[in-house]
Amino acid sequence: MNLHFLNSGRVQMKKKIFVPNLTTDEKFELPVISTYINYKKTNILFDTGCHPSVEINAFERWGGLSKIMKPINMNGKNLITELATIGISPDDIDLVINSHLHPDHCGCNEFFKNAEFYCHEKEIQSANHENANLMGYIKKEWDLPMKLKTLNHNFDVFDDSRIVTINLPGHTPGSIGLLVNLEKTRFVIASDALSLERNLDKEEVPKNAWNPQLILKSYEELKKIKKSGYIIVCGHDDNQWKNNLDMGVIYN
Repeated sequence: MNLHFLNSGRVQMKKKIFVPNLTTDEKFELPVISTYINYKKTNILFDTGCHPSVEINAFERWGGLSKIMKPINMNGKNLITELATIGISPDDIDLVINSHLHPDHCGCNEFFKNAEFYCHEKEIQSANHENANLMGYIKKEWDLPMKLKTLNHNFDVFDDSRIVTINLPGHTPGSIGLLVNLEKTRFVIASDALSLERNLDKEEVPKNAWNPQLILKSYEELKKIKKSGYIIVCGHDDNQWKNNLDMGVIYN
């Protein structure tokens, strides 16, 4: 099994959204990450990042959300170009697992026309809610003609405990993470169930959480998983990438 973390976008947001005690309007940049895994001759993606067009006209793609979560110019880099650097084309992808359906996590779904997609059933329900746009969902990002299977429980993808989805609700109703058991390393890819490492350490609930009580319960689950030897990969923590993890490195 091989794993690559791929740079699939970058956004600017107000820091106080993630650090609740801040009172200033200071802004900071957040990485958007997708994970590519090759296992048993299957090419897998966990999340697909931002659609390439947001770099050109974010408002046209995201509407008012682009004022809150402003895409940063990546000079043409996106998930599709990053996959190409490791010799993978969109048609090579067999399986896509979306942690949730916000546009910085499912924005490139449309490119993977041969893939089977997995998402939690509660996420589909939320994205179809009449007030879905107020919860950060954009229908054209996820409502596509695709082979979709919904989950309602933890899902062992190959029935061998190597790649397992886990329910981590709170950021959204159907947020999921991914346990990946490599030969040398074990990761729990938390996505937005844990945006920043400091949120877990200080039990901070970001202001964009759908349900604060549930996200705190997901924090407890992540603490247990971390204690058992897993490395938590946060959804948008720049410091983690600068100090502890590497994009462009093959993990196995």
